[in-house]
Amino acid sequence: MTSDLSLFALILEASLVVKLVLLVLVAASIISWTLILDRARVLGRARKLADRFEERFWSGGDLGALYKDLSQDEQGGQGLAVIFRSGFKEFVRLRKVEDTDMASVLQGAERSMRVALSREMDRLEAHLAFLATVGSTSPYIGLFGTVWGIMQSFHALGNLEQATLALVAPGISEALVATAIGLFAAIPAVIAYNRYSNQVERLNNRYEEFIEEFATLLQRQGRG
Repeated sequence: MTSDLSLFALILEASLVVKLVLLVLVAASIISWTLILDRARVLGRARKLADRFEERFWSGGDLGALYKDLSQDEQGGQGLAVIFRSGFKEFVRLRKVEDTDMASVLQGAERSMRVALSREMDRLEAHLAFLATVGSTSPYIGLFGTVWGIMQSFHALGNLEQATLALVAPGISEALVATAIGLFAAIPAVIAYNRYSNQVERLNNRYEEFIEEFATLLQRQGRG
């Protein structure tokens, strides 16, 4: 309890610039934790939806029936489901067009799936850039607050005839709080960014593999 009060007192006694730095860092930390929890939910849901879709897709059922079911399902608008729907819809549409060879049909279907993949990756990667920015800049913002606070402390000592450590220590302590808060904001953001970037990359690879496998399946179906 005493340490909390001491920290609170240091913040209250800090200069205006240091207080502004601390405010920016606290706001960045709060936003980062909000995005960390949000990305955990989104990416976890994406993995579960991919597992469910692949189980249904590779069960050997009719693709037309699967497309119809996904079109009526809320989960059909995300992940592998939306990639499948985009490719299958374009495949069926182009096959109905007269004088369209199978190669053009397959290229159109794959192009449609690539567009859906790009949109899905944009959705999954949303806000990761902010976490990277917080992780890379927060320590320097905190360091700026620390340097500014130390400069103010030594500047105040210039008007005194006798300077002692007891006089300068409180000001330096106030300034060092900025560095500590900067690290507190940066470390979780860096860990989350690295973890979620890896998860997004694995999902991207999974989606890419599905596109190749589904394109091969469509090619066989077209020949049949």
